[in-house]
Amino acid sequence: MSENDDKVENQEESFAELFEQYSAGLNQDINQGDRIKGTIISIGTSSVYVDTGTKSDGVVDKMELLDKNGECPYKAGDKIELYVISVTESEVILSKALSGSGDDMVLLDAFKSRTPVEGKVKEVIKGGFHIDISGKRAFCPVSQIDVTYVEKPETYLGESGTFFITRYEEKGRNIVVSRREYLQIDIDKKKKQFFKELKADDIREARITKIMPYGAFAELIPGVEGMIHISELSWTRVEKAEEAVSPKDVVMVKVLSIKESEGDKDPKISLSIKQTATDPWDLAGTRFHAGDQLTGTVMRCAPFGAFVEIAPGTEGLVHVSEMSYTKRILKPEDAVSVGDVVQVVVKDIDTSKKRISLSMKDAHGDPWAGIAMKYPLGKPVTGTLEKKESFGLFISLEPGVTGLLPKSKISQSSEASAIDKLKAGDAITLCVESVDEEKRRISLALTPTEGQDDWKSFVPSESKNLGTMGELLKNAMEKNKG
Repeated sequence: MSENDDKVENQEESFAELFEQYSAGLNQDINQGDRIKGTIISIGTSSVYVDTGTKSDGVVDKMELLDKNGECPYKAGDKIELYVISVTESEVILSKALSGSGDDMVLLDAFKSRTPVEGKVKEVIKGGFHIDISGKRAFCPVSQIDVTYVEKPETYLGESGTFFITRYEEKGRNIVVSRREYLQIDIDKKKKQFFKELKADDIREARITKIMPYGAFAELIPGVEGMIHISELSWTRVEKAEEAVSPKDVVMVKVLSIKESEGDKDPKISLSIKQTATDPWDLAGTRFHAGDQLTGTVMRCAPFGAFVEIAPGTEGLVHVSEMSYTKRILKPEDAVSVGDVVQVVVKDIDTSKKRISLSMKDAHGDPWAGIAMKYPLGKPVTGTLEKKESFGLFISLEPGVTGLLPKSKISQSSEASAIDKLKAGDAITLCVESVDEEKRRISLALTPTEGQDDWKSFVPSESKNLGTMGELLKNAMEKNKG
């Protein structure tokens, strides 16, 4: 045998081995009811031919593959999953689902082989729906018509869909079907692929499905939900999730974390709405400056002050000491309530600590500004008794401005006993003895001190609250003139 003859023989053996391996692959059994993935070989006028991976190619009615616009969305080379309806030596009949025949044996085979069937919702009945499957009556429980909660069963009337036969009894007189189980197959497939692609920091579109006291659940794809904690709903402080979102809202979310669960449960997904937008504090340093006068809303009160939102997601603190020049504030509720709109002035900003100090009293002006001009020495002034102390009387001259009538001045007066009978709110006319604008102090006297020539007369208030004391003071002044 020549060398060339040996080469030919070896090539024939190699070819025989390859053909045997190829044939072995083609001889893989496929049976009625199997769900297979094939490759589209060609698309004809009425049929689509599919490489089933066996010796026989498959064929599916082109009409089954058309989309809602009546167009075929596939092309040669595309992968497609179909069900095996029948197998012969020459071809394999494929379909998206079993349809077109209500024959009992066909439906029984579909039940046994778990081949999907086409059906139409004909009627809403107690506990579910009457489904027509090629003339045969079947029952679909309301929980099995969809993968989501069915709020209004009547919305499914007249709809056609694909079902699995879950029970076939009494020779077809008792047929129960499930659309949910069929839909779940596709959902599970998409979920598996989705979790392969999903990663932290992804920005995705989601639909709010449920509101809870601690946040909201959002559906990323059918069958996959994530939880948005209430603190992640908005940069603005949210007390209740309903303040930020509502069921069916479509929102953009950021994936914060994906944590694997035990068993076959899906991973737990943590989401955020607010982190899809810029943190307002990143802009606060350029947006606000010390001295700015702003309008804000009181969001909450604490023992030491009130938090006021001056922009969405940006709050500042008004300390109780910064609430009023005109009255002493012991707790913020004495001056403001949650929801109040107030005027504030920015006192200080620390963006690194996310803190802004605000003042309400500066927004309304300091009553002590220019007080020395307003209350010159020796000027008669009328005020009301605000408080008695062991060292003197505090006299309110105007909101936010209080003067002191020292005890020493009272004790030197012949009318000390009458003055001692004054009560809070009683009016009295005195004169200005000294003013210290920086220390916010005004000292008052019953009579002008020596050298205060601009003081002409001392006339006590005619308020009925003075009573006899007014007369006594008048008499005392007459004696001084004499």
